[in-house]
Formats: sequence, structure tokens, C-alpha cells
Amino acid sequence: MNFDEIIDRTGTHSSKWDMMEPLYGVSPKDGLSMWVADMDFRPPGCVQQAVEAMAAHGIYGYFGDDRAYLGAICWWMRERHGWQVEPKWVFTVHGLVNGTGLCVDAFTAPGDGVVLMTPVYHAFARVIKAAGRRVVECPLANEDGRYSLDIAAWDAMMTGAERMLILCSPHNPGGRVWRADELRAIADFAKRHDLVLVSDEIHHDLVFPGAQHRVMATAAPDIADRLVTMTATTKTFNIAGAHIGNVIIADDALRARFGAKVNAFGISPNSFGMHMATAAYSPEGAAWVDALVAYLDGNRQVFDAGIAAVPGLASMALEATYLAWVDFAGTGMAPAEFTARVEKDAGIAANHGATFGKGGESFLRFNLATPRARVAEAVERLQSAFADLQ
Repeated sequence: MNFDEIIDRTGTHSSKWDMMEPLYGVSPKDGLSMWVADMDFRPPGCVQQAVEAMAAHGIYGYFGDDRAYLGAICWWMRERHGWQVEPKWVFTVHGLVNGTGLCVDAFTAPGDGVVLMTPVYHAFARVIKAAGRRVVECPLANEDGRYSLDIAAWDAMMTGAERMLILCSPHNPGGRVWRADELRAIADFAKRHDLVLVSDEIHHDLVFPGAQHRVMATAAPDIADRLVTMTATTKTFNIAGAHIGNVIIADDALRARFGAKVNAFGISPNSFGMHMATAAYSPEGAAWVDALVAYLDGNRQVFDAGIAAVPGLASMALEATYLAWVDFAGTGMAPAEFTARVEKDAGIAANHGATFGKGGESFLRFNLATPRARVAEAVERLQSAFADLQ
């Protein structure tokens, strides 16, 4: 595994590289793409071999007999997360944005409120609004550059018209790994307000030394009757194009409600994704993830040190994910100005903070899952673009 290898992704229908100019005005010829959350690394060899075996066979029919696939999921959750999952709990969906949409449709009605702890992954709000539901933003507290819960304030915001809470754990874009007591507080909040709790744990394998992810299902086992957990191989192994994810529901009644929606929409799995995920959730895949996290840890240290050298810029300490959340409030600049410096002067495409909801307005999100030489170059470009502050 060579994470330092520079792989040219332009002209390959890569959203990350081929859409950066239309969306951000940054040319892929001399710009750096640090926005959408996929990695510029090849997946582990076991995943590539699974795809090659499919190609060698040459027949691409419907996927059947998912015992090995379900077994791989159960093995991974048990070995990597200490969570005992039963095969019958698992639904396969076309990625977790699709899973989110199905949850919204299954557990809420038009006009219902869906609670988000903002700023948070922007696709949640997009799906909720498109389904005709209301986004209820419960702002996270930013305490000395670290997000924390503000449960008392959120309690006061509830009206009784809310039906669901979507939790991002670990948190994107803040990079927080929620502690067991914090997860317990969130679970109690969901019980108190009779909310279905959808826990999106897609980044749970990308946790840095010093932090430990706790699965909501083990942190609050008493809320199984309202808990839906979403997991995927896609972020962990850089196979987002496979569009595959899992919605895991232990409670029979809750599972029946979700299953009815899956059946109503005629959802069946993508065979490429099934083979890739089965191969990924393996000892070889686990070794690759361990090496990846070590490499990403080095990238975050390079990036954070570079950002810290620029007065007015502050990178939130990452405990998980490869998504750096940088606050430009200290520059005194309006979002249009600091964003223009990043895009036009530095030639970097990064996610705009306002798209993540309340509290994100002064931020940009930078994807660090790229060869370290590019991270170092990004730091140099940012330091140059804000040189007048130094």
C-alpha cells in the first residue's frame, strides 16, 4: 500500500476532480481538490481482486446468496467495534444518503420535524427538505474550538412535532468522537422527546489515536426500540462509487416498518458493491485500515501545524474522519472574502461551511485523504494566500 502515490483522477468521471471547476471555479490542471469526501488512494488489494474476479468471470447477473456478505458485516462489527449484530437485522441500501431518505420516509410524515445537531453533513438537510419534512437545527456548542452538546437548549426547542433525530457519529464536519456519556445523553434526549434515533456511523473506522468510537447500540442498549444504525464500507475503503451501505435495526417492529419501505421502492443490491464489501470486511482489509489511519494521522498533523502558523485560522482538532474543519472567523473576513482567497488565490476547492447548517458560516472543510505531498502543498498555498496576516 503506497498512500504517497499520486494518481491522476482527472477525466475519469471523478466527482471530486472533474466537478471542481464547474462547482468551485478551480481548474484541475493546477488546482487541489479537497472537497467531496472520497480518498485519492486505491482500496486494499482484496477489494481490487474481488472486482477483477468478477470481470474475469464476465457475467454480471443479479446477486444472490448473501450469507458471506452478512457474515463479513457481523464479523467486522464484532471484531472492530465490539458489537454483536444478527444477520437478520441488516438491510442493504444504495449508500447511506439513500438509507437516510428511506428512514425519513419510513419513520416520519410530511410536515414532521427532523432534528439535526448542526453544523452537520449537508446531505441530511437536503434529503429532509426534499421529502417535505422540516429541518430542526439544534446548534452544537463550540467551546474553545471543540464541539459539545447543548442538551438543555435543545430540550427547550422541542415542540412535540419532531419525530426523528439524525446523529452523525463520529461527527462530520467537526471530527468529534462522542464519549459514552455524551451518547447516553443523546439517547435520553431521543427517549424524552419520543424520537426515532438514526445513528450514522459511516466514519467509525477512521478514528485517530487517543479517541475510541463507541457504537450507539452498545452505549445505550435500552433504546433498541427506537434505534437505527447506519454503517458502510464506502468511506472506510474508498469505494463510494459502489453505492452500498447498511441500515441495521435490532427491534422487530422498527425493522418491519423500514422493510416495508425497502420493499415498496423495489430496492435490491448492486452485485459489485456486495462483492467489494465482502472482500473489504476481512483481516486483509483490517490491516489496510490500520495503515490508512496511521497515514491520515500524519496528514492531519502536517495540515494542523501549517494552519496554526496563519494568524486568524484555526483547525478544529480531529479525533476522527479525514475532513479538516477550519475556522476563518479570526481573520475578520466575510465568507465571500476568505473563500475567494482559498479558491482563487490558493487554487483549492473546499466545502463551504454554510452548507452544513447553523454554526458553519465561518468555516471551510478540507479533505486530507490525499498523498501527503498534496497536503503540504495545500498548507503552503494557504499560507501564501493569507500572507498579509502573518
